[in-house]
Amino acid sequence: MHADDQRADDREHARAAEQRGGEPGPGAGRRAAGKPAVAKTTARKTLVKSGSTAPLKVRRPKQRVAVSHHREEDFKTDGLRTYARYRDLGIADATAGLARAHVIRLIGPCNQEEVAKLHYHDVEFQMVYVLKGWVKSYLEGVGETLMKEGSSWTQPPRIRHMILDYSDDVELLEVILPADFKTVELTA
Repeated sequence: MHADDQRADDREHARAAEQRGGEPGPGAGRRAAGKPAVAKTTARKTLVKSGSTAPLKVRRPKQRVAVSHHREEDFKTDGLRTYARYRDLGIADATAGLARAHVIRLIGPCNQEEVAKLHYHDVEFQMVYVLKGWVKSYLEGVGETLMKEGSSWTQPPRIRHMILDYSDDVELLEVILPADFKTVELTA
């Protein structure tokens, strides 16, 4: 077969295979200069054996809008730490537990005996942003870090960490997935 005829035959096989949803045959990737390329499909058919079922997609409840305006009386001491006040932003309720967001005010002055406890959170995602003041923390694999107003960081799932010190006026924005999670304090 002549080279031009072979290329035309390859293109025809590629077109036919693409229409069937399959892969083009051997040599289908070759083309003559100046000729348009035939796109290969990346779609794959999923076969389900008789008697089995396809995996079901997890359906989450519909999310709703959450609006939160600053009010001093919304800072509560009913959160995870006794040395902190938390202002819940309504995200946990609005997302049916998918995520939680709150503003945290650490109560000064810092008592290192109370705060410097190595622990981790059993979460999927955690992000902290310093709104005001500063906080010095230890993160496993990173070491001691001073976070100031405008600093942010993520804490990967189950990373060991602890607060070492903080300013009397520190405020943090924290976003966590899921809304409810377990915290494990580690002993030395």
